[in-house]
Amino acid sequence: MGAVTEKKMPSSITVTSPAKLNLFLHIVGRRVDGYHNLETLFQFLDYGDRITIAANASGKIILQTPMPGVALEDNLIYKAATALQRYTKTQHGCNISIEKVLPMGGGLGGGSSNAATVLLLLNKLWQTNVTTEKLADIGLSLGADVPIFVHGFSAFAQGVGEKLTQVHPKEYWYLISKPDISISTAEVFTAEQLPRNSASININDYNDDNLFSDFHNDCQTYVVNHYPKVANLLARLLEYAPSRMTGTGACIFSCFSTKDEALAAAKQLPDDVECFVAKGVNNSPVTTALRSI
Repeated sequence: MGAVTEKKMPSSITVTSPAKLNLFLHIVGRRVDGYHNLETLFQFLDYGDRITIAANASGKIILQTPMPGVALEDNLIYKAATALQRYTKTQHGCNISIEKVLPMGGGLGGGSSNAATVLLLLNKLWQTNVTTEKLADIGLSLGADVPIFVHGFSAFAQGVGEKLTQVHPKEYWYLISKPDISISTAEVFTAEQLPRNSASININDYNDDNLFSDFHNDCQTYVVNHYPKVANLLARLLEYAPSRMTGTGACIFSCFSTKDEALAAAKQLPDDVECFVAKGVNNSPVTTALRSI
């Protein structure tokens, strides 16, 4: 029998850092620490930012594509790399670049996805062998949505989003639309008018057929009353397909059976609406890519 050759670690890795949708988002109460108890269903999209990371021996975290207007120490990508470096005490550094396509302030989880992608890729490149559970813990210190991107599967999330139950919603085609505004997550969650009394649900009661009849997004109630552009776009999209806001907005997803139907609806939108078509996927492109390395 010939010798088994060990798979060589690549010098760099490039992956899609995916967007997420909150297919529904129920606020079931407010905690004593000011955060909210949520019940939400996460699904990924096969669309997102492109992140490339190469390990270096300098020990420095080098962000080659800084975000305009965001200080380095506030950048979630930099914070994620620094957090893993600090936890593992590795001597390695890295060069990170990102091709940003997801809108800011859209409710698609772009920043959280980027942070999780960096944790997963560096754990592989640095060969630090941190468990997924620990990476999720590190991610939670960076943001409530980071753990779902670390785990990489569609899930029913509870608490502040950290208690995850794997689920397999249908992988529809979606038209994602965003009016030319951004919405502050903090503004929405601190608003007095935000509904906070949805009844807790049993995820076993969920099925794809009653997504738009029996489930909702509590944040949408506030946003459509305070942001006419979101309200008007949502009303227009509902003429084409079942539609709902994701997260705290401003993005709205519209559900279609085929890609062609979604593309046809996209052509009907005004020029000042940013949009793209993507498929819902129950496994993150990042975890899928890492399995082959």
